[in-house]
Amino acid sequence: MPTSSTSVAVKICGLTSSGAIQAAVEAGAAYGGLVFHPNSPRHVDLDQARALADQMRGRLKIVALIADRDDAGIETLVKTVRPDFLQLHGGESARRTAYIRGKFDVPVIKALPIAEPSDLAAAAEYDNAADMLMFDAKPPKDAMRGGGHGAAFDWKILQGRSFTKPWFLAGGLTPENVARAISLSGAELVDVSSGVESAPGVKDAARIRAFLNATKFPVQA
Repeated sequence: MPTSSTSVAVKICGLTSSGAIQAAVEAGAAYGGLVFHPNSPRHVDLDQARALADQMRGRLKIVALIADRDDAGIETLVKTVRPDFLQLHGGESARRTAYIRGKFDVPVIKALPIAEPSDLAAAAEYDNAADMLMFDAKPPKDAMRGGGHGAAFDWKILQGRSFTKPWFLAGGLTPENVARAISLSGAELVDVSSGVESAPGVKDAARIRAFLNATKFPVQA
């Protein structure tokens, strides 16, 4: 049977340097993530973020990752960084998500922690609140942040599922496993952070290239 090549849109999260941004752009990533969480090794302050966002603008869709931030903090971030998306990676309710989306007039990606099939039911709550969803592995119980732990969940639980919003697959993805993850889950958008690093918070250009290459693979036509 003939084969064709397909690819998914890739978000490289936790960008902290000009070199990492350049590597993401050259490899063909669509989204670049900036992390605003002091407990993360990928955290950037507003001055860093402004400079990085200026380098990304028009080349990557800029995603600002926040968790349970108050209105004043979001307002300052939006004015300073001017992101294309806000990624809500905390415990934001559907009501809070809709409020943020409306008040700040920035499209929202809502991350949902997943460990078992029943966790996917939460997606329906955000139908009218978020523009996109992200299914990420549930963090360890003692974790100080919601993501970036390099943990994965069983991708098969997404097989054959449909959702009203576009969704990212996240959690534990690497150049070595992303093709299998896409095949099992049916993901059309994927998010990677620690899987393309040489050390916590340090992106590796070769692994970024390898990750993007791995998202392009033969499929049955």
